[in-house]
Amino acid sequence: MVTSEMTSQLLLTAPWPLFAVGLVLGWRADGHPRLMRAATVGAAWFALVCAVLAAFSYSLGATGSATYWSLPLPLRLGTFAIRVDANVLTIIMLTLVAFVGMIVARYSKTYMDGDEHEGRFHRWLALTLGSFLTLIVAGNLWGFWVSWVATSLCLHELLAFYRDRPGAVLAARKKYLLHRIADACLFSAFALIVRALHTTQWAGIARALAHASGPLPQALTLAAALIVVSAILKSAQFPSHGWLIQVMEAPTPVSALLHAGIIYTGAFLILRASPLMARMPWAGDILAGVGLVSIVVASITMMTMTNIKGSLAYSTCAQMGFMVMECGLGLYSVAVLHIVAHSVYKAHAFLSSGSVVEHFRVPKPVVATAATLGRAVLGLGIAALMTLAVGHAFGVGLVREPALIVMAGILAVGMTPLLLQALNTRGGALGGLFVRMGGLSALVCTAYFALHVGIVHLLGASVPPDPTHVGLAQRVLLGVIALAFLALLFLQQLLPRLSQTAVGRAAYVHFASGLYADSMLTEFVRGFGPTPRSVAARRRILHGDPSHEVQS
Repeated sequence: MVTSEMTSQLLLTAPWPLFAVGLVLGWRADGHPRLMRAATVGAAWFALVCAVLAAFSYSLGATGSATYWSLPLPLRLGTFAIRVDANVLTIIMLTLVAFVGMIVARYSKTYMDGDEHEGRFHRWLALTLGSFLTLIVAGNLWGFWVSWVATSLCLHELLAFYRDRPGAVLAARKKYLLHRIADACLFSAFALIVRALHTTQWAGIARALAHASGPLPQALTLAAALIVVSAILKSAQFPSHGWLIQVMEAPTPVSALLHAGIIYTGAFLILRASPLMARMPWAGDILAGVGLVSIVVASITMMTMTNIKGSLAYSTCAQMGFMVMECGLGLYSVAVLHIVAHSVYKAHAFLSSGSVVEHFRVPKPVVATAATLGRAVLGLGIAALMTLAVGHAFGVGLVREPALIVMAGILAVGMTPLLLQALNTRGGALGGLFVRMGGLSALVCTAYFALHVGIVHLLGASVPPDPTHVGLAQRVLLGVIALAFLALLFLQQLLPRLSQTAVGRAAYVHFASGLYADSMLTEFVRGFGPTPRSVAARRRILHGDPSHEVQS
């Protein structure tokens, strides 16, 4: 028999075995690596089964959220509670993260086999997964915040797993500093929200704002600003993106877990706080603007990358900018769909990165600039017409919703390279290839709009609906976004010719260095302490080997 609280009970117990592995079996973990390996994989499977069962019970009507324990807090901060929110958003995210976590845990069995500290790795992997799953289902603001901090601290141990690698340790330190600033901002935001709305529950915020009329208190305006800052820092948006690129020296399973799961923490915060964000148009404009800058910088920089993991890291930075931009435009359902699709793709990309090297070794043909640009315009026109036709067939209100018009344009830009594969072909193969690429483009377009309609229907009231009215500033921002994506499309076509000019070569150097945005933070973080390399050098000198120079 399905009870009203069955879903919340399943969500509550999903991370328990992971915490047990990390906190109970984790002591002297390196002494029993096989046990830690098997226990972590088993706990990850348990979390995934709980998530699937929770989705099934929710579909049968067990939709009740529940509070299991609470503790009053001083200083008018409300109560800290173990509360689980059972809604479509939390179930989707829990199932996604549990699935990725299970895949990463299984992959780690082989990847870390024989490592000196294999047991310690599985301990921190279990604690990181457990903390993140708890963050997803937490219905209490302070429970969310504690899980938010715990996820970051446990992830730090994985990112700095190889402590003898200066690059990994330095990147982990930068991430540690930025995330502590994000933690402080989020704590302050929650304190302001609790005092203004007299609730410590996410659901309570939505109810209070639904009945609020007129201008909101200044405290909530400041809270929204702090949430925006916290989400931007957690999402590794430009110019705070450097650490995300430089943690590639961590074990590959850690990179997969970070880029396919934990990096979405900032976007998930915006989704949870969407009732407040929807009442603050300026907050959305900031998010959309920062996301767009990150997309442009990361996309161009990705073109300069010569290593696969670096290219994948900048790809994640650009995709996170896309998700933040979608949230800023009020397209929360689209952002959820983007998270799901990108998570599965990125996990596969990292865990199979070693097998795609040959693809990058294949020489790419260079096409004449004028012909390429002309065909690009033709391909873009065909893709735009296809997008409008398919969107109209699915009843998506492109005319009524300006933000969706821009998203449809971005979809057309994304389909253009598929059509160009056929348009750039000479000879008798053009007709057959164009039919195949056109059919594939139509399939992609159809899948996108079908999934869009499905996710909007599925999420229901879990997130605010897509906006139908935007002001002048938002219309200008939408125009800038459309122009930016068009520029990226044509820049990609012009790249072979631009790389042969003096301006192109100079730009290549600057973008390959990430526009130097990370340099100041790097020098600042280095002042916190010596790197492992400098410590090793000093030890060699103390042991009578003065031939090695001390490095700072």
